[in-house]
Amino acid sequence: MAKKKYTYEYPHPAVTTDCVIFGFDGKDMHVLLIERGIEPYKGAWALPGGFINMDETVEQGAMRELREETGVKDVFLEQLHVFSDVKRDPRERVITVAFYALVRKSDYKVIGGDDASDADWFKWDELPPLAFDHAQIIKKARERLQERLHTTPLAFKLLDEKFKMSELQRLYELINDTQYDRRNFNRKMMSSGVLDFQGLNPEPEPNRAAQLYSFDADSYEKEKKKKGGRWFPFDL
Repeated sequence: MAKKKYTYEYPHPAVTTDCVIFGFDGKDMHVLLIERGIEPYKGAWALPGGFINMDETVEQGAMRELREETGVKDVFLEQLHVFSDVKRDPRERVITVAFYALVRKSDYKVIGGDDASDADWFKWDELPPLAFDHAQIIKKARERLQERLHTTPLAFKLLDEKFKMSELQRLYELINDTQYDRRNFNRKMMSSGVLDFQGLNPEPEPNRAAQLYSFDADSYEKEKKKKGGRWFPFDL
């Protein structure tokens, strides 16, 4: 017996997902984009994403589209926002659920697939013209990063397991769009009690201590628990 098609008394909007993937290379913040291989906006750059299937959640759809279009998988996606402007998609009434993730850029080799002609990283302040409302989605994601940087150890998800203090400072400056005094930044971070010294850096920087650090997640969770879950040592 043939399966019955879905029928509804009222019209229903389509649902898509879009993924804002942030990556850091030690100097600059990047956003992962795909070049669209189909209309609308064929040849334009956009966020990885697409329509969800009838048998999957938005989370499953986001992960599938990200894997199919860029090759990136096994990342933790956090829901960002629902974008529902009536005219955001020229094809039909489409609502999108946006997600974002933080990755070490060096961990992934991206490649365009499925209906994406290409996939590549772009510096987040040098983005090409984007399809749909994806510039707005990225702006919202950047704002969320700023908010969470003050209350969580979010920055360490973007760094290598061992990192230089200068890389951590650069990351904070990029996300907060400001500059910090090096000595004050070092003092604040070391006083947090969650950085472990990992030895000398084989590639020292001029006029700076050649040291590497790592994030001690256990110490962070213990101190946070002691203070009733409201311990924010990274609010500069």
